[in-house]
Amino acid sequence: MELETKDFNFWNTVIFADESKFNLFGSDGMAYVWRKPNTELQRCNIRPTVKHGGGSVMVWVCMSAAGVGNLVFIESILDKTLNLNILKENLIQSAEKLGIRQNFRYYQDNDPKHKASIVQSWLIWNCTHLMNPPAQSPDMNPIENLWSLLENNIRKHRISNKKQLKSAILEEWNKIGTEITKKLVESMPARLKAVLKGNGYHTKY
Repeated sequence: MELETKDFNFWNTVIFADESKFNLFGSDGMAYVWRKPNTELQRCNIRPTVKHGGGSVMVWVCMSAAGVGNLVFIESILDKTLNLNILKENLIQSAEKLGIRQNFRYYQDNDPKHKASIVQSWLIWNCTHLMNPPAQSPDMNPIENLWSLLENNIRKHRISNKKQLKSAILEEWNKIGTEITKKLVESMPARLKAVLKGNGYHTKY
């Protein structure tokens, strides 16, 4: 891997993307938690069952050093076809919004729906460079840090249903400033070195 030698001028052109799920438990809105898709049974993501209320909201987001890009609410099962449609409708638009339309690189994890041939083909033709992270690369995507920030800010809202949860997610996402995204992207060389040093295990990031 040579990415750890790249400077900020390189990382400044990267658009990072990720998906996550926000869960709402109960009618008081006080016990919701975000989690990555397909991590339902991990102990840290288990909460007591409630009789009333509940529900979940899944989102796709992207960001660069210049700020946050589009946020998309995912209303059905996220497969390769829906993933491709999300990219077609939001990636170029986000690149333009972030001021890097002409030379952006795209970073996503190695989820099978991201690696599908129809998705890869579209990306090859529509972005300057498609980045492929190592197979074992925990903690490398700076959006992971934004999920925690987003959850903390959402908890300041009084939420009792999915509509209110969606509204809070979108409001708080759009409040995330460039000072935050720039700092996270500037940490990429250190993240990569930590992953290499840790032989693929989780790092402090």
